[in-house]
Amino acid sequence: MHIPSAYRIGVDGGGTGTRLRLETAQGQALAQAEGAGSALSQGIEPAWRVILALLNQAFVQAGLASAEPAACAIGLGLSGVHNRQWAQQFRDLAPGFALLELATDGYTTLLGAHGGQPGVIVALGTGSIGEALYPDGSHREVGGWGYPSGDEASGAWLGQRAAQLTQMALDGRCAHGALTRAVLEFVGGSWQAMMHWNGGAGPARFAQLAPLVIAAARTDPEADALLRQAGEDAWSIARALDPEGELPVALCGGLGQALRDWLPPGFRQRLVSAQGDSAAGALLLLRAKSPLQPSPA
Repeated sequence: MHIPSAYRIGVDGGGTGTRLRLETAQGQALAQAEGAGSALSQGIEPAWRVILALLNQAFVQAGLASAEPAACAIGLGLSGVHNRQWAQQFRDLAPGFALLELATDGYTTLLGAHGGQPGVIVALGTGSIGEALYPDGSHREVGGWGYPSGDEASGAWLGQRAAQLTQMALDGRCAHGALTRAVLEFVGGSWQAMMHWNGGAGPARFAQLAPLVIAAARTDPEADALLRQAGEDAWSIARALDPEGELPVALCGGLGQALRDWLPPGFRQRLVSAQGDSAAGALLLLRAKSPLQPSPA
């Protein structure tokens, strides 16, 4: 199928941030822009505001006048697409792009990591999910149940547990350590500040504490234990997707690289480097529908 468009846009939108990549219809990279989160759980209209602002920013970076949507094909991997109502509302509010392909950010991460070929990913960011593409073309996911009942090994999961340990230390139920002292300072330094911060905390806010866990883990046994549990949970996701260990596995997302030293050795030995990111996978969504156009003679 040939979709006439001058530009192709790949979007990776999660709870914490959004990345947008702009290229020509022939696949020449033009610009990349990054901004606030565009997860559908944060609102459909806010998601589009972020994406369209980043698109304008990308055209400016490329030294080009912003193109009309009808001259663009856009592929999007967004958190929250599992919710069919949200996904439909998002499509309904779209400007008139020449082509719009929408998938979960987990699926576009999978496509990007293995170049559209069979493989497994475990993606660890604000949330967590595992995805597999099998040689017969079928697709399966594990996890992704969302905060607070799921998202094991994610930034939100780590941050929530760090906050819980800090609350227990404030109560005297456990001793303060490097992690709990860092968390307490981060939220404002007092019992009252901790109570206020925690009262408004959701996944993105809890994920802000994940770097504190990683920073403390070399000296704090509690932080070390949290990261080791996260590593075990990440491996269990991969094993559920590929019990025989036949497919390449990439560890993706903002926490993926940071967690490597705490992964079980058997899991670490199976990992391969991701070929591309979720924005690259979003562009692959478009190429499946409309192959790259030849350069003009």
